[in-house]
Amino acid sequence: MLVLITYDVNTEDAAGRKRLRQIAKQCVNYGQRVQCSVFECLVDAGQCKQLQAKLLSIIDEQKDSLRFYYLGKQYENKIEHFGCKTTYMPEEPLII
Repeated sequence: MLVLITYDVNTEDAAGRKRLRQIAKQCVNYGQRVQCSVFECLVDAGQCKQLQAKLLSIIDEQKDSLRFYYLGKQYENKIEHFGCKTTYMPEEPLII
């Protein structure tokens, strides 16, 4: 399933900046950054719960926000992209 993960971390202090880096690092392990604080992750239910648990252990629930949008397996029809960045298609081959 495709899961869209968004986060907003309070970076007014060093601890917040550290949380921001830690969250991004975990999300990179599961998906592709599509905007500054937005990741598209193609994961199964177990991986999703594992990532969610990791991210929840990092954030400060009094200062930060974390959202998961479950787009499912038929996500191609639910996404429209406009603008300069290329569209990320997680199931297509990655050519480097």
